[in-house]
Amino acid sequence: MKLHQHLIATAAIAMAAVLPAVSHAADPIVVLNENFNDIGALSNWQLINNSVPPGLSWSQGNAGVFPAPSGPASSYAAANFLSAQNGMGSIDNWLITPVVTLLGPSELSFFTRSASASGFGDTLEVRFAPGSGSGTAGFDTVLGVLGGISDYPTAWQQVISSVDYNGQGRFAFRYIGDASAANYIGIDAVLVTTVPEPGAYLMLLAGLGSLVLLRRRQLM
Repeated sequence: MKLHQHLIATAAIAMAAVLPAVSHAADPIVVLNENFNDIGALSNWQLINNSVPPGLSWSQGNAGVFPAPSGPASSYAAANFLSAQNGMGSIDNWLITPVVTLLGPSELSFFTRSASASGFGDTLEVRFAPGSGSGTAGFDTVLGVLGGISDYPTAWQQVISSVDYNGQGRFAFRYIGDASAANYIGIDAVLVTTVPEPGAYLMLLAGLGSLVLLRRRQLM
């Protein structure tokens, strides 16, 4: 076999070896998994209360109001009408994830519910911001809104939001509304997964092809 033919054959074998890894790597990668067993021990999360006037921040779940969907009964994050001082004013209470690195199509999944109480309503916005900053003004991408003009779920319900982004970013849960009309919500089982873009693997294969051509020029 001629030398250049041998090199091309070697490259073909290398590419064939890469393809199973490419298929496996297409599975979602978990970049964040938080079950809120201890709010006080959260690492790199940001709790920012912009309510007017500010009251309580996000806190450990109260099992007496309702239990977590799994695990210890109080293992969820909670916010309520006391986000504004004495339950009077405008609520704007943020729970912001650590920085995550996304590689393309990604999903944020979580469970949430409110306490069932006639005459009250809660609102939660799910937002995203590129980069590593935690300033609330940067979260200008709204991925979804729960409650508001529709009823907030009163039993634990899974919510999934999607974003297609490559780079660092943060997700945020923003509890908002008139404190006098708000009640109590919980969030649990926050999971962020990402799937590498196919282009990353095409670049890898293209690099192997370039290596073959370079070696051929050097050895001819």
